[in-house]
Amino acid sequence: MPGVVPPTLGKALQSGGPPAIRHVRRGDAHVREAEELLREGDVAYALEMGTRPQTLYGIADSPVGLAAWLFDHGDGDAQPAASVDGGHPHANERTAETELTRDDVLDNITLYWLTNTGVSSGRLYWENKLPSSVRKNVTIPVAVSVFPGEFYQAPRSWAERAYPKLIHYNKLDKGGHFAAWEQPELFAAEMRAGFKSLR
Repeated sequence: MPGVVPPTLGKALQSGGPPAIRHVRRGDAHVREAEELLREGDVAYALEMGTRPQTLYGIADSPVGLAAWLFDHGDGDAQPAASVDGGHPHANERTAETELTRDDVLDNITLYWLTNTGVSSGRLYWENKLPSSVRKNVTIPVAVSVFPGEFYQAPRSWAERAYPKLIHYNKLDKGGHFAAWEQPELFAAEMRAGFKSLR
């Protein structure tokens, strides 16, 4: 989820004001996706970790609490919840529809539990005081891979403005917010393709 939302739009959306008029006039379809990302409760977990991380210590005391916290994160395609729903016809097989198996989800939760990293994994939200989706004028080489199940589809034009040294941009057919977990082969291939020019 690259931080590419134009600052004027990000500020307007976060304040609850109307989107910047120039984006609306252009009929930019990405404005609606960004608006949903910044206004909806889908990122409430990030707000919690960024403003009140100490309240999360309960997930370090209970494997069930940790599982509930991780299970309910869900990305744009409702992963991992869609994978583990007992009523889902493919709950135990990896498909384009579910991406993750029940074992994939349990393995991930177990890794957090055994390493006691449930709370510390959210530290970046506490340390980063900038909105995660708003561009930050990064000046090092950047590669952007856009996965269809992500919260919003970062358009190439926004990525080019946000990252003056954009060296790779690609839209993929599957994967979501947890792309490295859901589609590890695709993610690794994107990393290789994105940074091949820097070898």
